[in-house]
Amino acid sequence: MIKFLLKVVVLGAVFYALTYFDVLPGLDIVPNVDGPLGEYGTYLWIGLIFGVVNAIVGPVLRLLSLPFVLLTLGLFLLVINAALLGLTAAITDRLTIDGFGTAVLGGLILAIAGWAADQVLDR
Repeated sequence: MIKFLLKVVVLGAVFYALTYFDVLPGLDIVPNVDGPLGEYGTYLWIGLIFGVVNAIVGPVLRLLSLPFVLLTLGLFLLVINAALLGLTAAITDRLTIDGFGTAVLGGLILAIAGWAADQVLDR
């Protein structure tokens, strides 16, 4: 449970960095400054939603799309990550994504950050 919460904090930090440095112009987060944790609470909330979506829906999508993943030698996983990010944007009204390309790049960056967090937290 602690590992999941630390991963949520890492994902929230990645969302903050993506929007603060404007890495992906089509990815926007509207922070809630009146929330319990202020502006940073919004990023933690979005990180939590993305973590839960990735933990629950992600394995199902990866299993159902296994033939496409094998056929494309794993490149279809980028589409799955984009779908998970799009699903997160659909759940919360604070996250907006302008297009499919933005979702693919954002999903790729979040997948790399999640993988790096898993590698660090496993030690």
